Amino acid sequence: MQIRCPHDNCMHIFDVEIIIEKNGFCPKCKQIMSYRSIESVELIDKIYQKYLSSEPNRNIIIDASTWQYSALLEDIRSMWNVGSMFRTADGAGFSQLYLCGITAYPPRKELAKTSLGAEDSVSWQYFPNSFSVLKTLKKQGVFVLGLEHDKNSISLSKAVLSSVIKKPLCLVVGNEVNGISHEVRNICNLICHIPMKGIKESLNVAVAFGVAAYMLSEFIE
Repeated sequence: MQIRCPHDNCMHIFDVEIIIEKNGFCPKCKQIMSYRSIESVELIDKIYQKYLSSEPNRNIIIDASTWQYSALLEDIRSMWNVGSMFRTADGAGFSQLYLCGITAYPPRKELAKTSLGAEDSVSWQYFPNSFSVLKTLKKQGVFVLGLEHDKNSISLSKAVLSSVIKKPLCLVVGNEVNGISHEVRNICNLICHIPMKGIKESLNVAVAFGVAAYMLSEFIE
C-alpha cells in the first residue's frame, strides 16, 4: 500500500507492505504520522478542489485574533455528528469550525437535519489537512487542545481547574473509530479526556464535543 506523509514540509510517498499499526514514522522526515492510503488522500484532495471551486474566497485561515473559541473536526465520518457539533458550537459560543479530511461541509441535508441552521451562524472552512491548519493556528498564538484518551492525556476538568488552558483556543476532535491522528496529537499543546465511569470507554464524538465545548466556554477566562 502506498502512503503519503501528511506533513506539508515533506509529503513523501512510500510503500507499506503490511499495516499492523495505524501509525508510525515517515521514513524521510522521521515525523510521526497516521497511515492513510494514497487513494484516500487523493480522494480528500478532490473534495478540497471541489470546495475551492464553489467557495473560492474561503481558503484562507481566518485570523485567530477575531475569535476566542474555535474547533477542528478531523475525519468525522457521520454528517449527523457534524451537524450536531455545529449546533453545539453555536450554543457554546464557538465562532469558528475547521472541517478537515473526510468531514462533510455544508450544504448537506444530512448535516442540516441536526444542525438546525447553525451552519449559518457559525463560521466554517474546509481543509484537507488538519496538521497544516493547526500549525498555522499555533503560529498565531492559538492554544490547541486535543480531546482524546491516551497515555499522555489528563482529565479535562483537572486541566480547566489548573488554569493551564489559554485563550484563544482550538478544540480538536477526531474520527469516531480512530480518534485524532497521531501527527495532530503531536502538535497539540495539551491532550485531555473526559473520564468514563461506566463500562464504555468513550462517548459519542458529538456528545464529547458538547461536554468539552461548554466546559471550556464557561470556565476558561
